[in-house]
Amino acid sequence: MRPGLRKVALAAHLTVSVGWVGAAAAYLALDVVAATSRDEQALRAAFIGMDLVAGSVIVLLAVATLLTGIVMSLGTRWGLFRHWWVVISLALTAFAATVLVLETQTISTMAAVAADPSNSGDDLRGLGNTLVHSIGGIIVLIAILVMNVVKPRGLTRYGWHQQERERGRQPD
Repeated sequence: MRPGLRKVALAAHLTVSVGWVGAAAAYLALDVVAATSRDEQALRAAFIGMDLVAGSVIVLLAVATLLTGIVMSLGTRWGLFRHWWVVISLALTAFAATVLVLETQTISTMAAVAADPSNSGDDLRGLGNTLVHSIGGIIVLIAILVMNVVKPRGLTRYGWHQQERERGRQPD
């Protein structure tokens, strides 16, 4: 990738990745309200807000992060399968995005119950929360972020073979 294009791609990837973390933090704040509030209106707002943030923002940022991450790895010396940290980052990002997409059905169901004015505060408190997913997701995203900054050493078997080919030697 040419330097100018690489910088644009990197800026796009950083923007959507950090945006995903920020949106997940906003979702977590709403999830804490859903888990702790006794106020019926706050519960309704939290569940409806969680659905809006997850469905309209977080899913899009997750998909964009996955796609821009693939573009970055294919367009740079790191490659998609050359280094363990890239492979692990890709796997964790795909895992987090998949869990998120699956969890959006639960979130939408909770929001639908909260939006129905015939449901009482007790009904809303009985919905539970998604704190395990919220906290787990943020931990995974921060782990990915740290790994992408630190870039731990270690070539995959494929990366080792590629390196040997580039040096003009065939691996044993």
